[in-house]
Amino acid sequence: MEKLQSMEQYEKLKKEERTIFMFSADWCPDCRVIEPILPRLEADYPEYTFMEVDRDQFIDLCGELDIFGIPSFIAFHNGKEAGRFVSKDRKTLEEIEDFINGLSA
Repeated sequence: MEKLQSMEQYEKLKKEERTIFMFSADWCPDCRVIEPILPRLEADYPEYTFMEVDRDQFIDLCGELDIFGIPSFIAFHNGKEAGRFVSKDRKTLEEIEDFINGLSA
C-alpha cells in the first residue's frame, strides 16, 4: 500500500471516485498484524485506491478527522466521506471486508 506524501495528495485523492485511507503508525502492533492482508484487500477491491496515512506524520489531519485510534479506515467517494471504520481495536480481514462491502456507492 502506497504511503501518503502530502496534504495536497490527500486532498486530490479524497476527491477521486473511490479512495480508502488507512491510518497507521510504524510503532502500532495492531497495524503490523494486518499489514500482510493489505495486498489481498487491494487485489480484491480494485475499484478503490488504497492509501496508508502515517498518524505521526499527519497528526493534524488525524485530529481534523477524529482519528484517535489506529489502525482506522476512512473511505471517500467523489470528495464525500462514504464511511469509516475507526477504533483502537485490532481489525480482522473479515471486519475490514465487511466495512468495504457496506460502503454506499
